Amino acid sequence: MPARRHPTARQVRLGAELRKLREAAGLKATEAASLLGVNSVQMSQIEAGITGVSEDRLRRLAANYACSDHELIDALATMATDRTKGWWEEYRGLLPTPFLDLSELEYHAAHRWDVDFLHVPGLLQTADYARALFSRRLPELPPHETELRVRHRMRRRVIIERADPVPYETLVHEAALRIRVGGRAANLTQLAHILELSEADHVTVRVIPFGLEDFADITAAMAYSGGRVPKLDTVVRDGPHGSLFIDAEAQLGVFRTLFRRVEGASLDPARSRDLIHRLIKEL
Repeated sequence: MPARRHPTARQVRLGAELRKLREAAGLKATEAASLLGVNSVQMSQIEAGITGVSEDRLRRLAANYACSDHELIDALATMATDRTKGWWEEYRGLLPTPFLDLSELEYHAAHRWDVDFLHVPGLLQTADYARALFSRRLPELPPHETELRVRHRMRRRVIIERADPVPYETLVHEAALRIRVGGRAANLTQLAHILELSEADHVTVRVIPFGLEDFADITAAMAYSGGRVPKLDTVVRDGPHGSLFIDAEAQLGVFRTLFRRVEGASLDPARSRDLIHRLIKEL
């Protein structure tokens, strides 16, 4: 297969998982290359996501690595054979790569979780709300780039709006709902939009109330995309220099625990809707 100039995060993840299997088997890259009938350069490129791997070769590698996790092997084979040219490719070269990687990641997710404290999660945002956020970014964005980002964010909502939607659960702090991003009218529309989405069977909205005592588990937003098997889950966190994609198994376990802890401390969906109704009346 030809080498890729810019492998996506999903392609890099596939290579990384193959490297983990090799290392767990106690084999060097040169030994694995010999078993596969390729040279060490090709093996390195496969594990870096620079070169693709066929399903046959992937399953041969798994057999050579004595991997007995058949669900994981099947999931990796699906990743290896996927040729999806997603809608996000329209934005390649126009928006930062992490925007596209996030879109691809959640498009293929088995489920999506969000935790947010200061803003409404992106998948629930209206265009006016997203535009107000991007307009306040520093350094300031040119108007055309702001609109590109808004359109991209609205396109991401396809995963909860398509015929086979991704199960989605979001935990959002009451503070994020009260902050008037874009002004009163935009906030009113945003809250109504959240209520409408929360009525869908595959969307669960829980509010973390101000009145919650002794709460200091998470101080930053978290986007959790579930893979076909738990080992392929990914957490995305925003930092000062861009998005951080986390897939180490030990860290994934920590984030799962944190999510469940915050979920347990949040209002149930019915009480969350009641709170949002009250906020709308206050506006």
